[in-house]
Amino acid sequence: MFEIKAKDMRGRVGVLKTKHGDVKTPALMPVIHPRKQEIDVKKYGADIVITNAYLIYKDEDLKQKAIDEGLHNLINFDGPVMTDSGSFQLSVYGDVDITNKEVIEYQEMIGTDIGTSLDIPTAPFVEREKAESDLEITIERAKEAVEFKKQNNIEMLLNSVVQGSTFMDLRQKCASELSKLDADLYPIGAVVPLMESYHYKELVDVVMNSMMYLPDNTARHLMGAGHPMVFALAVAMGCDLFDSAAYILYAEDDRLLSTRGTFKLENLQEMPCSCEVCSKYTPDDLRAMPKKERRDLIAQHNLHVSFAELRLIRQAIYEGSLMELVEERCRAHPALLDAVRQLKNYNENFEQYDPRSKKSAFFYTGPESLGRSEVLRHHDKLQEMPKKRDLIILPPSRKPYSKFISGKLGEFYVCGKRHDVHLDDSDFMVMDIPFGLIPLEIDELYPLSQNAAPKIWDSDSKDYLKTFLDEFAGEYEQVLIHPRIVRNLDLDLKDKVDDEIRYAKDDVKKLKAIADYQFGWGVGEALFKGNINVEKSKKTGKIRHIYDGKTLIVNMRASDSYLVLSKEGAKRLHAAASYPKNRVVVNKDSEPFALDGKSVFSKFVIECDENIRARDEVLIVNEEDKLLAYGKSLLSAVEINNFQTGQAIKTRKGFKK
Repeated sequence: MFEIKAKDMRGRVGVLKTKHGDVKTPALMPVIHPRKQEIDVKKYGADIVITNAYLIYKDEDLKQKAIDEGLHNLINFDGPVMTDSGSFQLSVYGDVDITNKEVIEYQEMIGTDIGTSLDIPTAPFVEREKAESDLEITIERAKEAVEFKKQNNIEMLLNSVVQGSTFMDLRQKCASELSKLDADLYPIGAVVPLMESYHYKELVDVVMNSMMYLPDNTARHLMGAGHPMVFALAVAMGCDLFDSAAYILYAEDDRLLSTRGTFKLENLQEMPCSCEVCSKYTPDDLRAMPKKERRDLIAQHNLHVSFAELRLIRQAIYEGSLMELVEERCRAHPALLDAVRQLKNYNENFEQYDPRSKKSAFFYTGPESLGRSEVLRHHDKLQEMPKKRDLIILPPSRKPYSKFISGKLGEFYVCGKRHDVHLDDSDFMVMDIPFGLIPLEIDELYPLSQNAAPKIWDSDSKDYLKTFLDEFAGEYEQVLIHPRIVRNLDLDLKDKVDDEIRYAKDDVKKLKAIADYQFGWGVGEALFKGNINVEKSKKTGKIRHIYDGKTLIVNMRASDSYLVLSKEGAKRLHAAASYPKNRVVVNKDSEPFALDGKSVFSKFVIECDENIRARDEVLIVNEEDKLLAYGKSLLSAVEINNFQTGQAIKTRKGFKK
């Protein structure tokens, strides 16, 4: 019922399947009041809405009408409808006149597509004793609802809401317990007070400590989040659905939403966007209108900017530029900037979901970019890399650096103990933002060349480079640094070397270094042994195909310079990489399909290398490590292990005799 189509960070473009149609996520569900709704939200882009089943249940006229005619006719919306259970009223008034089973049964009776159990919303910053007490009730009711649904063969999809206030261990506990129930969707509740009080840093902690313990094969819903300011941030953390009455409530108060904040009509001299309302009317026009007419037009504007932002976010996910959008949006308010900086505490988790290669370049937008997954992943690779005796650090040039660096490289300062320079026993690296040090042999790999940063290093960048240099250079006997780097970082170095420093390009060394970086250290030697022939593009001069004699080993992808396996390359990688490296292990039922070159589905995967990320080249093997096929992963390892539906690996070739 939920399928991922594209991904970036933890953000997903997905499809949520319901009885009344499919919903493309991330999606906003406008709140529909069963009696007061006067705006056709579907006309302005809503594919799914949310309404309150408890309000309908408590109104005798609406209650019976919903039973007789169905919920969709009652609210005049023919698409998917989610219903709340009365939890909001419970949090406000302390009690509701309905039981958990009754509200589940009633939601099914009126034709709800996605119903909700009667959880206990616990406000932020309450006493721990209350949070624990409320949480126990929420978990018990979620269990009761799931069991009731199974016993009565209810087809309605079911929400199980994550609560726990601002106690991170309670959020983790709740998410873990609910994950065992096999519910259909997982909302994260009681976060509206955090957003209303601009506690976005705490919102990050609440969402991430819930998200890390929820399954990846279901949609996640951030309850009450309806302001477009926070959509990009929330999507990057893994939220798929949003609901809010903000579009109409803000309109009632003459406030216009935007991705930069909220505008009061009384202060506007110009309309804030180019939607139909803003293009047709001036602030004076709106102020002169009757209240109801003005409210409806402002609500239309609010819906327009909300849906437009979600379209932009989905496009960013397709391109792989979601974090650039998050960093841009979070500069709209200092509290949001705190939130994006708080994300760095969860970078290890983000890296598990982030594809290694993307369609768009990496853009450095500020010091926050230095903590992104791509940077940390590269640093981890550098730390694992076998080191030569000397390190030679070069200044940045045009990208790819290796194309424009060759021959005599000028004079160098020496850092630390002085030795004779052995060029064959030296690592040549370029120092640049945002990746710190980039070995010349692998500099064409995404995103080491496919990135853009200001040429003028700011103070944060300089501090970052100095720290990285101090930590990394200690593993070498001798470090030689180009004068431009010395000047730019204000390094206190006086001694220069007399040796002539030259860099000589070597295609085979380059290929071995790329293979080591991509598949694991030591693989390059095994992959490229024999009579290696390199075929280059006549147009660009880039490496395209690599052979042993006339036998194709790998191709090099033009977009990101990663290696794409052939049958021979898959065999060599299988022999070189120890189990379970680079492997996806399938069960016996899937073996014949894999051998025949058919794609691998998640439910047939028994085990996989935890380092697999989306778009990685992988080997498909059985439990005895027999090589069955090879292909491209569509999901990361954590997602492959979570999903029970959909493709995991797009198989290129099978080894059927």
